[in-house]
Amino acid sequence: MLVAVEFTSGKHRLSTVAQQARSAAAVTERAASAGIDVDTDVAALAAKIPPVDVDFDASLAEFQELARSAGATIAAVLIQRRDKPDAATLVGGGKLDEIIATVASTGASLVLFDHDLTPSQARNVEARLPCTVIDRTQLILDIFARHARTREGQLQVELAQLEYQLPRLAGKGKSMSQLGGGIGTRGPGETKLETDKRRINVRLDRIRQQLEAVRRIRRQQRGRREAVPVPTVALVGYTNAGKSTVFNALTGAEVLASERMFATLDPKLRQLTLPSRRKVLLSDTVGFLRNLPHALVTSFRATLEEVERAELLLHVRDAASPTLVEQKAQVEAVLAELDVAKKPTLQVLNKIDLLPAGTVFEIGAIPVSGLTGAGLEELLHAIDAALTVDPLAEARFRIPQAEGRVLSALERGATLTRQHFDGNLVYVTAVGPASLLDRYRRYQLRGEEVVDGVQVG
Repeated sequence: MLVAVEFTSGKHRLSTVAQQARSAAAVTERAASAGIDVDTDVAALAAKIPPVDVDFDASLAEFQELARSAGATIAAVLIQRRDKPDAATLVGGGKLDEIIATVASTGASLVLFDHDLTPSQARNVEARLPCTVIDRTQLILDIFARHARTREGQLQVELAQLEYQLPRLAGKGKSMSQLGGGIGTRGPGETKLETDKRRINVRLDRIRQQLEAVRRIRRQQRGRREAVPVPTVALVGYTNAGKSTVFNALTGAEVLASERMFATLDPKLRQLTLPSRRKVLLSDTVGFLRNLPHALVTSFRATLEEVERAELLLHVRDAASPTLVEQKAQVEAVLAELDVAKKPTLQVLNKIDLLPAGTVFEIGAIPVSGLTGAGLEELLHAIDAALTVDPLAEARFRIPQAEGRVLSALERGATLTRQHFDGNLVYVTAVGPASLLDRYRRYQLRGEEVVDGVQVG
């Protein structure tokens, strides 16, 4: 059974993120209808647009999808709108009685709250209900635990779970005390609650050490990768925006692409060849979510390091989502928390196959469909143009035909715009990554040279 609560005292005082999202949406819509670019006037126009309440129905639908992703069958949904949270039970005594009656009539074995419960609220609610009570953060952690496949992912989930459980441990004072023996052990001794907390803290320290070892190995692997200048491009976005579908379509990989939330938890890296024949590493990362718990962002920093190290971000968005703009704002808030908000970013509008023909998209965004492949060629060219690491360069070469490996390497990694044979020599003009062309600089022509009336240098 689901319990969703909306606090109406903040209806007209939206968060800065929500206000900016709504304002940006209105500005973009006006700009698209007028056919103008308003990048320089967005802030001025947005300030004049009154804030609108966040779509509660969309939030509830998202919570229901979270429950289904965890394997739950929804028996009933209870909604409450109140001015502020009840300090003891979040929902108040009257609504709690209604929840108890609904649990009895439906036979529900689990009650999910679309809100975080404080330790005291959780204890008070559990004391009244005959079934398990789980709040929003616990539900997300459960989904993460189901999808963690690598040792690193499992450690990160366990870290977040223990950090969440620690302040929620409850004991019964002296009835749980453990007396020691010998001189100096008079008194109630160490309670079971204190013992549990100490054990969890010891386990937390051990997990943090293991994760630091993972980060060290990642740094070493990244150092070896960076010895060869291969840029990294990271896919980021709201969960279920289709990042894994786009990742598979671009790289030919077979990463799990599911409509379930957080289907991708462990990071995936694949090589991608751009139209210029430059090679990049494309990274698929965990999706973000509305009100993503801070503990999860902290715990998954090792996974999100690929985002921090990437030269370019592809912000994949669900173009068919009714909360498209708000999802964008939520992702940008998490990116700001990771200190990567200023990285070069391409806005990628996915799932355009679900939209009617003639749909007008926001200026600067790249519309694609990971499912049908539409727009992917344009996306590859946009990535090529946006990358500043290992830029494209042009060079002219004079290569002996006996050095077939050099010519083969240039053909594989660059575009040959001119090729001329003269005896045992091959004159080539190539456009490609500067690192590749510099590798064979001893064959490069420095001045002008004419062969059979053709200028090749």
